[in-house]
Amino acid sequence: MTINRELWETVRAVLADHPADVDKGWPTELWSTLADLGLVRLSLPERAGGSGGELADVATVLLAAGEAAAPVPLAETELAVWLLHTAGQDVPTGPLAVAAAEPASTILRTTPAGAVVTGVLPRVGWARHATHVVLLMVDQDGVERVVTVEIDPSRLRYGTNLAGEPRDELALDTEVGREVGAVAEAPPGTRELLARRAAMYRAVLLAGAAERALALSVRHAGERTQFGRQIGGFQAIQQQLALAAGEVAAGRAAAEAAVRVAARTDFGGGDAEFAIACAKARTSEAAGVVARVAHQVLGAIGFTLEHPLRLATTRLWAWREEDGSDAYWNAVIGRRVLAEGADGLWPLLTGGGSAHR
Repeated sequence: MTINRELWETVRAVLADHPADVDKGWPTELWSTLADLGLVRLSLPERAGGSGGELADVATVLLAAGEAAAPVPLAETELAVWLLHTAGQDVPTGPLAVAAAEPASTILRTTPAGAVVTGVLPRVGWARHATHVVLLMVDQDGVERVVTVEIDPSRLRYGTNLAGEPRDELALDTEVGREVGAVAEAPPGTRELLARRAAMYRAVLLAGAAERALALSVRHAGERTQFGRQIGGFQAIQQQLALAAGEVAAGRAAAEAAVRVAARTDFGGGDAEFAIACAKARTSEAAGVVARVAHQVLGAIGFTLEHPLRLATTRLWAWREEDGSDAYWNAVIGRRVLAEGADGLWPLLTGGGSAHR
């Protein structure tokens, strides 16, 4: 991933001017500014009303958003936009939520007039602030479809993740008409591609949050004095910061590699799955180490509501489990390694070719 420095600095500047606490309510001004800059539908082609950005541009924005603990659903809206566009549907205005609905908890029944959606969606990111939720569902004939449902606030049960970000339960009992273009058949393989995109976006967000936690730790170590000297001068602190820096670098490298491979393959094939699995597993593993070191360095002050460290570390703890934990993606990596066999392991690790692409 090649960071677009100008874009990155622009997004950082915008986010720096707005509070990052999600408990302060929906940041209307921030979202409006991001929308005016064309950053909330960045990957959507210009002919469809988007900015026509590349995957590297999306990753650049998400990296800055993760670093700033941006209290807006940039990743979720990007996923919803991609899902709608790939199914040939129009994109509604406003922030969007997205969910891959499970047949065990939801039912989609298509009719000549459209469709009827019933069931419960657990832990939908940012649902309370979204205008619509974009669903990937299976109908009564086993056909996978993309369905756009306007969110009824009265059908929501509020919930949050560890970072306080909305993860709401949404009850559905809705008729959706075909005339508004809200039901479309999904292309083959959409569910897998959606999962890969979500995992890669989350890995980039994790990389940004980890860099923020490390930066705050290094700054504190250089400012805080104990026993007549800066604590950054103590070998034990230096060793811990070096450990955290190594984890940050490893996670960032894995995320960048995944973006490059995904851009080249359009998220398809075994190489993209392997790269994304490595990125999400590595950034999730790094999250725990970086958060632990950061709070060891800062001590009790890092846990207070007034200190910005909690905005980074609570997201590290929450995001490492979302869109597939490190255990989940390590299992994907393990299955791929076993499928390659002894002769295929080295080419797989070095990108030198594979029979399972």
